[in-house]
Amino acid sequence: MLIRGSQSALFVCTALALVINSVGAEAETVSPQDGQGPTVLKRITIKGARVASGNPAANAASDTPLASVTTADEIRKKDISNLRDLGNTTEPGVDFTESKPGKVGGLFIRGLGGPRIVTLLDGIPVSSFGNLVRAGASSPTTGLSDGANTFDFAALSTVDVVRGADSSRIGPGAMGGALVLRTLEPEDLIDPEKGWGGVAKLGYDSSDKSLGGSLAVAKKIENTSVLFQGAYKKGHERDNLGKQDIDGFQRTAPNPADFDQKNVMAKVRQDLAGGHRIGVTAERYDLDTDFDLRTMQSPTVVISGGRPATTYLPGQGWGEENTHRDRVSFDYSYEAESEDSVIDAANATIFWQKLTKEAGSDGLRTSDSARYMRHNRVEENSYGLTGNAISRFDAGSLDHEIRFGGTLQFFQTEQYLAGLPASAAVNKPDMPDVDGKKLGIYLDDRIGFGDSGFALTPGVRFDWYDYDPQTTAGYNGALTPKSGTRVSPKVLATYQVTPETELFAQWSMTYRPPTIDEYYIYFPNIGYEVRGNPDLKPETGQGFEVGANYESGDLSGKVTVFHNRYSNFIEDYTVSQAPLVMSWRNVDKAQISGIELKTRKEFANGLFLNGSIAYAYGRNSTDKSYLRSVAPFKAVAGVGYDQDIWGLELSGIFSAPMPNDNNPNTFDAPGYGIANLTGWWEPEQLNGLRIQAGVYNIFDKKYWNAVAVREVNPTSQSSGNQPVDFYTEAGRSFKVSLTKTF
Repeated sequence: MLIRGSQSALFVCTALALVINSVGAEAETVSPQDGQGPTVLKRITIKGARVASGNPAANAASDTPLASVTTADEIRKKDISNLRDLGNTTEPGVDFTESKPGKVGGLFIRGLGGPRIVTLLDGIPVSSFGNLVRAGASSPTTGLSDGANTFDFAALSTVDVVRGADSSRIGPGAMGGALVLRTLEPEDLIDPEKGWGGVAKLGYDSSDKSLGGSLAVAKKIENTSVLFQGAYKKGHERDNLGKQDIDGFQRTAPNPADFDQKNVMAKVRQDLAGGHRIGVTAERYDLDTDFDLRTMQSPTVVISGGRPATTYLPGQGWGEENTHRDRVSFDYSYEAESEDSVIDAANATIFWQKLTKEAGSDGLRTSDSARYMRHNRVEENSYGLTGNAISRFDAGSLDHEIRFGGTLQFFQTEQYLAGLPASAAVNKPDMPDVDGKKLGIYLDDRIGFGDSGFALTPGVRFDWYDYDPQTTAGYNGALTPKSGTRVSPKVLATYQVTPETELFAQWSMTYRPPTIDEYYIYFPNIGYEVRGNPDLKPETGQGFEVGANYESGDLSGKVTVFHNRYSNFIEDYTVSQAPLVMSWRNVDKAQISGIELKTRKEFANGLFLNGSIAYAYGRNSTDKSYLRSVAPFKAVAGVGYDQDIWGLELSGIFSAPMPNDNNPNTFDAPGYGIANLTGWWEPEQLNGLRIQAGVYNIFDKKYWNAVAVREVNPTSQSSGNQPVDFYTEAGRSFKVSLTKTF
C-alpha cells in the first residue's frame, strides 16, 4: 500500500514536470522584446535562510527552504551559548527546557521533542535517550535529557534548524524537524593572506554566574591545514525568581549547583590533486553538574502519596547529571574542478562515537540516617558511514541536480541502575543490552525548467532498522528482536517569481521506529510497574509546507504555513491503577499546524528593524485533546543601530499563555513580555577586538517557559513537583564578553 502510494506521488510529479516543461518550452519561443534575451532569474539567498558554505554535498540535510541558519559570526555577536539562547534570538520556534527534579528537559521544534527531533553533528546522528522509569516523582533524580545538549556552541560554524515532517535527507525521527550542526573547519578561521587565523572569546553570564573562555586557531602549510579548538566554562545554578530559600518540597529558589563544561576538538585536512580532500577529526565534550538537592531535604519523614517520600537529611543529599561524548572520524570531500565531471561534489565520513549520560543522587536518608544512592547510566557506542553526492547535468531544456547518499550505522546500547541499599529494584538494568543496525538511503532530483523560474524536486528515501536484544544479567523482560523498513517520498516545488521572491511548497513523509526503551523497558517495583510494548507500530507522518522567501538587499523575509499529520503516535499511558502499570501505546491520529514568519529591514542611516513569530496548534485527533508540548504563540522583535565600530539593539520576547486544558492539576503558564538591551564596540585602535554587553529581562519580569512547566501540578508538591515559582525563568541578568579575531 505504501509503495503504491509512493508510485502514485512520483507519477504525479512526473506529470507535473511535463506540464511545466511544456509551458517553459512555449515561453522560450516568444521573441525577445527590445532586442533583449530572456531574463534569467538568479537563485536567491535569504538572510536567516540556509546559506550554503563549504562542500555543497555536506549541506544535504539543510539545503532546503524549510531550513534557517545561524552562523558562527551570529553565535558570537548574539552571545548564543546554548539552545535556550538560540530560541530567544534567531529561532523563536525552538524551545529548550532544562532538567529539574522529576521533570526531564530537552529540545522541542514545532511542539515535538526527544526522539522526534534529529540531531546531526557533521552528518553523524546523535541519539536521544529516554526512560519513562527515570522520570516523575517516583524517580526524580535519575531522568536523562535528550542528546541535543551534547555540543559546545563555540565549536560550531553553523547551526541549521530544519523544520517539518521530512525524513528524506535527514533520516528516521525527523517528525518535527532537525538540528543540523557543522563544526569549525580550518578555512573558517584562516586568513588567506597570512595562512593562519583564529578567534578567542572570554565571557561572563550573571544568570548562572558562569565564566567561560574559548580559543580556536588554524594554520595552513602548503596543502595541509590543521585546526585546534578548546573551550571551558564553569558556573552555578541558573537563577530564577523564586523567593523561598528553604529545604523541602516548598522550596522555590533553585537548588545550588556547580557545573563544568569542556570541549576539545582537533582537525587535520590534506588537500589532494583533482579536488579531493581527506582528513581526520577528534572531539571530546563533557558537561558535569553537581547539585545540592535542597528540594529533597527534610529533618522529618514526609508522607507523599500515602507513603513516606524519599528525602535526605539537611545538608546530606546531593545529585548529579553528566554528559560525555567522544568522536573520531575520517573525513573525505570532493569538489569537481571541471564542469564535465559526472560527480560535482561528494563527501563521506567514517565515524566512531560514544555517548554517555548519567544522572542520580546520593546521601543520608531521613527515615533511618542510612546511605541512599541511585545512579542511572546509559551508554551508546556507534560506528558507521555517512555520505552524500551531487551530480548536475542538462537534458534539453531541463536542468538536473541529482543528490544521493545515506547512512549506515551499527550501535550497542547499555543501561544500568546502581543503588544502595541493595534491593530487587536496583543494581540491574531497566532494559537489555541491544545491538542495533540502521540503514538509510535517499535519492532526489531537482529539475529546473529552463528560464521559467520553476523547479521541482521529487525524492524518495528507504530506511531499515534492526534491534537485537541480548541476554543481560538482571533483566527479565522480553527479548523479542524487532526490525522494519519504510519508504518515504517527498515533492518540493519552487518558483522564482522575481530575482527577489521565491515561492515554495512541499509534501513529504516522515517515519520514526519505536525507541529501545519503548520496546524493551521492564521495571517491576513495589506498588507499580513500567514495561515496554513490543507490539508498538512505527510512527508515520505527512508534512505540508507552503511559503515564500524575499531578499532585496536591505529587506528580507520568510513566511511558512505548515500542517503536519501523524499516525500511530506513541504515547505513555496507565494500563491499570490496581496494580499500577505504565506502558506505551499507539494513538491513531495527531496533527500540528501553524505559521512562522521572519523579517529584517535595514536603513541607510544604520537603523534596522527585525522580527519573527512562531505559532502552532497541536491536538490528539483521537480524543481532541491539546498537545501541551506545542508552545503557544511566540514573537521576537527588535530595533537597533549599527555603525562600523559600534551598535545597539533593543529587543523584546513575547509569548501568549498556554491554552487552558481545563485540568486543575496542570499549570497553564501565563503570557509574558520581556525586554533586552545589547550593545557592542570594536575599537579602531585594537583591530579585531569586539567588546559586547547586554542586559536581559530588564524589568525583572516573572515568567515561565510554557513547555517546560506543562506537567507541573500547581495543587500539590512532592520530590518531583515543586511550587510553580520554582520553575520561573531568570530575572534581570547581564552578559559581557570580549572577542578577539586574529
